[in-house]
Amino acid sequence: MPAPVPASIARPPATSPAWAPHVYADRRPFLVARNRVAAALRRWFDAEAFLEVDTPILQRSPGNEAHLEAFATELIGPDGAARPLYLHTSPEFAMKKLLAAGEPRLFTLARVFRNRERSSTHHPEFTMLEWYRAGAPYGDLMADCAALLRAAAEAAGSTRWTHRGRDCDPRAEPERVSVAEAFARHADIDLLATLDGASPDRGALVRQAEAAGVPCAADDTWSDAFSRVLSACVEPRLGLGRPTILDRYPAPEAALARPSPDDPRTAERFELYACGVELANGFGELTDAAEQRRRFEAAMAGRAARGQDSYPIDEDFLDALAAMPDASGIALGFDRLVMLAAGAPSIERVLALPVAGA
Repeated sequence: MPAPVPASIARPPATSPAWAPHVYADRRPFLVARNRVAAALRRWFDAEAFLEVDTPILQRSPGNEAHLEAFATELIGPDGAARPLYLHTSPEFAMKKLLAAGEPRLFTLARVFRNRERSSTHHPEFTMLEWYRAGAPYGDLMADCAALLRAAAEAAGSTRWTHRGRDCDPRAEPERVSVAEAFARHADIDLLATLDGASPDRGALVRQAEAAGVPCAADDTWSDAFSRVLSACVEPRLGLGRPTILDRYPAPEAALARPSPDDPRTAERFELYACGVELANGFGELTDAAEQRRRFEAAMAGRAARGQDSYPIDEDFLDALAAMPDASGIALGFDRLVMLAAGAPSIERVLALPVAGA
């Protein structure tokens, strides 16, 4: 009697693997477009006299932003001693150290890692385009964004981007709107009124959010309510017809940015949208090391209160921050940009192979 066939062989997989020739063949045109877009962006940065750098993936700290979860690992020395390290969630800390070293313009196309993130526009391992301009106002980054959208569209051969029924002309001049204006326009919420006191008024924002049809949980913080309104009412309406620059974020949502000079309730932070998809997050960079430490410690306390792991402070980063010149910096999701430029339905279609797992 023949031996039974192992179940793993007897039952074909429910779906074909990403390396299956017919699956890969559908993805390959998007990968060709990806290469063209990457080459076009590198040419643009070269023409602007930027230095391309590769930064270490292993870091002392991945930061303590509330929405980020890191991958932890260990570095084992020759003596056998283990030291905790993290896969970086962004190359930001390393890039700022290079600004402190004297580089005036630098960029990177970095592989970054974020746990608990997987959707049509999120992937646990992805590519981030990040660049910095020393001595430049953060408005210069907005002009960079417009130029890079045009370069990506030209490289991919696309003139109109469409995603989930929303379309955008990437060559059009971006609309610039403040977060407060967007909340008033799309949710009838007076956001700045909830920031008039010494600390954000959670109750005032929750009441306005629920009046706008956005339910909030009993334990939601001000930031939680802000995020709920942003994702439900505001983001889906951004970048329609032309790109949108969502500017002047509330100070509590800009832990690494300078306060706005004319209103400390807001900060020099903006995000770039096309077809309702967030593409980039830019800052007028905070260079006050003492203030940055205070913000880190507040973020760590907030994570602990929510039952999240908190990560150590990178003391070397704070030392570099004290020596860093005034600068503006921005991170752009390269895979999302390619997804829109090439007309791919999801982020995984523009990756040569996705991360294994469900």
